Amino acid sequence: MSNTYKKGDKDTRPWGTWEVLDSSDNFCVKRICVNKKSQLSLQSHHFRSEHWIIVKGQAKVTLGEKIIDVKANDAIYIEKETKHRIENPTQEPMEFIEIQTGENLDENDIVRYEDIYGRIS
Repeated sequence: MSNTYKKGDKDTRPWGTWEVLDSSDNFCVKRICVNKKSQLSLQSHHFRSEHWIIVKGQAKVTLGEKIIDVKANDAIYIEKETKHRIENPTQEPMEFIEIQTGENLDENDIVRYEDIYGRIS
């Protein structure tokens, strides 16, 4: 098991921010804040699955070939290797809790397919 995240880690991205709330060898819990009219990249992970719980606002989630509208208290499960994205289409900030589980929890386990911020190499 590998986890490079530590409790208290934070980062600012073009779409918003994330902060690690708790972390261990096989899980990581993040609070992710998505700015209004922003979206994360369409991505997948080889080594981890994710559970998302929307805690504030509304979002549009791409899960494989499906697009799902979600709101506060809704939950989404993303199996490893599944293409996914979350988007905040509203004028209000949106927040969700992400729980990562798997054998390798690392920022390098992101495969990007589409990114409006030019982060595909």
